[in-house]
Amino acid sequence: MDAKAKKETLRLLTNGVYVLTSRNGEDYGVATVTWVSQVSFQPPLVMAALRKDGNVFRCLRESGVAVLHIVGSDQQDLAQKFFSTTKESNGLLNGEPFTEGKTFAPVLKNLSAYLECKLVDACEDYGDHAIVILEVVEAGNRETVVPLVVNDSPWKYGG
Repeated sequence: MDAKAKKETLRLLTNGVYVLTSRNGEDYGVATVTWVSQVSFQPPLVMAALRKDGNVFRCLRESGVAVLHIVGSDQQDLAQKFFSTTKESNGLLNGEPFTEGKTFAPVLKNLSAYLECKLVDACEDYGDHAIVILEVVEAGNRETVVPLVVNDSPWKYGG
């Protein structure tokens, strides 16, 4: 296989930019993720691919809850904050304010559209990412959001 063609073609798949948060007691996990898709209407399910060694995956596996936030097209700077290690301090995750959602997972105040979820299944058997299936149990949409997509961002992830 032509490695360059494979990489370029896989990067043509349309991916949004999201921030996933989770919490297990006083241990918080947060990450910017791009491999997400809805996979069922009833029940409402979404799929996300997460780094197996990431703290957000660890917290999600332990607690069974997460919040998937949709990043707006004008929020690249906010998404950038969650490419680094999670730091929780005084009600802030990597400098961003959050509240406790109905699932007790962190809901970021500056991301208007979000889905609170419970973990249905996780598969770590294939590839370098874990695949998680999340059931949507609560949703919030405080204002109109035009989603940021990877192709309109400075980042390239995939291939």
